Amino acid sequence: MGQNIEQVSFNDEQFKTFKHIIREQLDTLKEIVQRPSFGQGKLMFGAELEMYLIDHNGDISLANQKLLNALDDKQYQPELNQYNLELNLSPVTLAGSPFSALQQQMKNKTDELERVAEQLEINVLPIGILPTLKKAHLNADFMTDIPRYHCLANHLYQARGDAFQININGDESLSLNLDDISAEGANTSFQVHLMIPPENFTAVYNAAQLTLPLVTAISANSSIFLGKKLWDETRIALFKQSIDVRRPNDTPWQEQPRVNFGFGWLHGCAWQLFSQAVCLFEPVIPAISNDNAPTALPALKELSLHLGTTWPWHRPVYSNEGNGHIRLEFRAIPAGPTSVDMVANAAFAIGLATGIAKKVEAYTSVLPFQYAEYNFYRAAQSGLDAKILWPLKHKYQVGEVQITDVIEKLLPIAKAGLLSLSIDEQDANKYLNVISQRLTANITGATWQKQTFSHLLKSCDRDQACHQLTLLYLKNCRTCLPVSQWEQIWR
Repeated sequence: MGQNIEQVSFNDEQFKTFKHIIREQLDTLKEIVQRPSFGQGKLMFGAELEMYLIDHNGDISLANQKLLNALDDKQYQPELNQYNLELNLSPVTLAGSPFSALQQQMKNKTDELERVAEQLEINVLPIGILPTLKKAHLNADFMTDIPRYHCLANHLYQARGDAFQININGDESLSLNLDDISAEGANTSFQVHLMIPPENFTAVYNAAQLTLPLVTAISANSSIFLGKKLWDETRIALFKQSIDVRRPNDTPWQEQPRVNFGFGWLHGCAWQLFSQAVCLFEPVIPAISNDNAPTALPALKELSLHLGTTWPWHRPVYSNEGNGHIRLEFRAIPAGPTSVDMVANAAFAIGLATGIAKKVEAYTSVLPFQYAEYNFYRAAQSGLDAKILWPLKHKYQVGEVQITDVIEKLLPIAKAGLLSLSIDEQDANKYLNVISQRLTANITGATWQKQTFSHLLKSCDRDQACHQLTLLYLKNCRTCLPVSQWEQIWR
């Protein structure tokens, strides 16, 4: 979706042509991934950080274009709404101390970002959902004025043909209808990209799917939306519902949501995930690239664009650089609370996926995929209080267990996974200890927000509490301390 799109509307013939192209490119990709050299190269990982822009009162600041102009830095780009901004971090070599390297890069970039933002009276806030966000901010008037966003909004709404319905039941309940997709932009994340050797992709992908509930529970940071305490990771429900174009119909089969957990354990190679995206989802932006520059491997820009308009929580990303590769994008990790927290979440996710991969069939052979999906939504809803379905001591028995017990048990597996990638033990320990400290303190960004919000509600109304919560979050965020060490005013 980062590709520049100049058109806002397309005719039927353009959709037909685009579908023909992506099907041809799907065949081309199938041939490419079978080449012996494909995916052979130095392993890297990188990330994208989405952030909110707020004023000194904690309200949204419609300033992403102004800030981008002042920054003049190609690593930043606008997001769907004017009050969001994205930083594309440069990939780092996976071996050695990659997490420290990425955190240092993030600090260098955001230090400069905050310096420029301060001159414009803007504050930058990494948080899954901004507590001061209001329903009035969720409409097309607040959308960034870029053709690809208008095109996406128009075609998804046309596909839906009706208002998008948001219904979330957590600690409290929320129900509302929205006339466009701007609520999608309310969700900000820390998207991690991991290169995986082709021969390991299937196992790592399945392991990432299996362990995503654990990562979601320990990293949750999106618990307040429109003044209500909802899910610990409300983003999961809000993102899915905010662009869900499905409508009830009379067909005997169920249309799949564009935001999804997946459609089963992967039994083939990464190419099958591209095939599913082409087969299951109609194009919404049929833009054809005019870039005909010769490259060693085809860019497959149309296929990549189509994949960018589907949003599985783990998404394959094709690159034609060097020998070419397919990397895995971890999309469920929220933004914030601090750089050390986000990098720790990435280390935990990568460590689990890599560590479990070698024996993932022992899990997938007894744990149905539907149970993994169930676990994911329970973790998003209840965070560290969630109970999930997991193999018990007897390897042929599945039962309900406390998610914190599973996280604690698998922390050594996550470390082993990181060490198997030639990551220095000191770097692995540094960031996994952040996860362990959260577990011991029973504190995530989500629980900190809920507890603080509940305490503030004792002395002020919801709007005031949301503003005070946001400013307290900003103050603590700027300490760069992990959230487990933040001030707890409710004690």
